[in-house]
Amino acid sequence: MENRLQSLKNEALEALSAVSGQQSLEEFRVKFLGRKGLLSSVMKELSQAPKEDRPRLGQLANTVKKEVEALFLEKKEDIAAGEQAHAAEAVDLSLPGRFLPCGKLHPVTQVMEEICAVFEGMGFAVAEGPDVETDYYNFEALNIPKHHPARDMHDTFYVSDSLLLRTHTSPMQARIMENQEPPLRYIAPGKVYRCDSDITHTPMFHQVEGFLVDRSVSFADLKGVLTTFTRRIFKGDLPLRFRPSFFPFTEPSAEVDIACVICQGAGCRVCKRTGWLEILGAGLIDPEVMKMVGYDPDEFSGFAFGLGVERIAMLKYGIDDIRLYYENDLRFLHQF
Repeated sequence: MENRLQSLKNEALEALSAVSGQQSLEEFRVKFLGRKGLLSSVMKELSQAPKEDRPRLGQLANTVKKEVEALFLEKKEDIAAGEQAHAAEAVDLSLPGRFLPCGKLHPVTQVMEEICAVFEGMGFAVAEGPDVETDYYNFEALNIPKHHPARDMHDTFYVSDSLLLRTHTSPMQARIMENQEPPLRYIAPGKVYRCDSDITHTPMFHQVEGFLVDRSVSFADLKGVLTTFTRRIFKGDLPLRFRPSFFPFTEPSAEVDIACVICQGAGCRVCKRTGWLEILGAGLIDPEVMKMVGYDPDEFSGFAFGLGVERIAMLKYGIDDIRLYYENDLRFLHQF
């Protein structure tokens, strides 16, 4: 038995020296150290040895097994270290890194933030409201009662008789005015919805409503604010004109146009051959709106305006089709 244990140890050491990889290491473990391996078989045969020799032979068998296991673990660590070093050598650290493209803000979002920054620089606070609005705040509180013909101007998406997708962000004007006392200076950016779609209109678009209420506010103040805004947003002194218009919640009212940057005022399909593009509507707040929110129109006055963000972006970037913003063509979006 002693000779057999010594012979088995020598065989194991010789076999282990020939091991060179994970597969041959596993084969060695199964053959010598496995549950049915050679060392386990010898341990079972100890029960057949003479009783007086069993303690000595058992101690010898355990010693041999521990030596083989220790050498096995050492070999396993050497193989693992070698494979790790080989894997590190396979990585060429001189190769350029992989490019991971970063997302960017959508051009409409970029222009929206720029517009807000311009007005914030003039002292306007920012307020946001719900996209699903009540009929009262969207129309009635802005001097557009039921059956008023001005409702036809909005092409409204109705959710129910009293709820709708807001057609402008102007409802925030009524919401703020009925809860705060003048002086007030706010802008309200957000999405608005109308049943309209062509190269200059989309069913959903973005608008910034702005208003100012105080004592002795005049149309000259409105012109000054909007002229300053256009010069800052377009980085230059572009031609600007105010045309008389009608809005139920302002009186007098005006539409503000800027020279078409697509055709430089010569006339194109975007500006409908006029050389001008409307960018916003504005006017002095109607006294009836003041009364609806509990203000005395003899004491307070103010102005309001609303501009389309997509239209501003078209002018800034020279885009001739508003639908490009929402077609998700990366060739278009990557330019911004």
